[in-house]
Order: sequence, then C-alpha cells, then structure tokens
Amino acid sequence: MSKPVIMLGSGGHAKVLYDILKQQNTNLLGYTDQFHHESKLEDLNYLGNDTIIYSYLPEDIDLVLGIGKISNESIRDRIYKEFSCRGYTFRAVVHKSATISPSASYGKGVQVMAGAIIQSGTFISENVIINTGAIVDHDCIIESHTHIAPGVTLCGSVHVGSSCLIGAGATIIQQVSVGSQSIVGAGAVVLKSVEAYKKVIGNPAKEVE
Repeated sequence: MSKPVIMLGSGGHAKVLYDILKQQNTNLLGYTDQFHHESKLEDLNYLGNDTIIYSYLPEDIDLVLGIGKISNESIRDRIYKEFSCRGYTFRAVVHKSATISPSASYGKGVQVMAGAIIQSGTFISENVIINTGAIVDHDCIIESHTHIAPGVTLCGSVHVGSSCLIGAGATIIQQVSVGSQSIVGAGAVVLKSVEAYKKVIGNPAKEVE
C-alpha cells in the first residue's frame, strides 16, 4: 500500500501536481506553505508551514514538492535537500499521458507532466521537472534539480547538468552539453555546448551576462 502524501507549496506548480495526484486517487493529507494565504488547491487541508512535516516519521509519509523552479538558484533545490537529508522521500509524479520508454530511468522526486515524452536510454536524476509537452530524446542525461520547461526539445545524447533551467520552447541539438547552474532562455536554439554557470539566449543561442 502506498503511503499518504503531503504537498509542499500551494502555487501554480502545486495546482498542476494536485490534479495529477487526484486522478491517481492519492491519499493526500494536506499541504504546507510558509504563509497561510488563499490557496490554489481547492479543498486540500492546510497543515501549517514546512516544519509540521517533522511531526510525521519519514517512513510514514511521502512528500511531493509543489514549488516550481524559475531560476538556476531555487528554493525548490534547498527544500528537497533539507528533507531528503532527514530521511524523507519525495515521490515521483508522472501524468498518465506522459510517454516514458521502458529503458529510460528516473530518480526520486522527478515530475513528468502531461504530454511529455522520454525516449530510450535516457537517465533523469532526482528532483527534475520534465514539464508539459517536453521531448527528451534517446540517451540523454539530466542531472538533479533541473527544470526542463514546457515545450522543450532535447535531441539525442544531450547532457544537462544539475540545477539548470531550460526555458520554455528551447531546443538543444544532439550531443550538446549544458553545464550545471546554467540557464537556456525560452525559445533558444542551442547548437554548441554551454559551460557551467552561463546564460544563453536566442537562435542560435549566444552567451549573455
């Protein structure tokens, strides 16, 4: 029997995950938020701020991280690491319309949204978001805490480092690498590898400060 789930966060990303979890008949105990404000989560119970999670034993619950990632330095990464280090498990969430090859694999806390496609031989590390309609082709590697935004295309054998943001609609051609903590702007077309801690935009993508 699967464990009950607590959602962290109550914004737009959490709302999308909530829809998926409801469709899967998940036992949702409620959500946490640092500030109790009007929630996008309809009738889901507000439990308190994140510290309330420590009143549950790690073996008794799973967590779902409902906080999105809009930069390469994110509160999402910090929260994931904080609770993982204390023994809590973040459940992977996969929309029923996503297509994942049997030979692809993914880690804890990965979130694969509606219409996403993940092809054969791809490896996705922990706490990665593969957002709506993104295409990850064969033999790609996506390291931890990275966000592949809606409509992104990663061609074959692309390697994306940790804590990256690949903006909506970007395309990265085959065998290109993107270094950790980098940002690829929305709609960019990346034709050559990007070093760590860089930002690229445009078609073809060029580095900017």
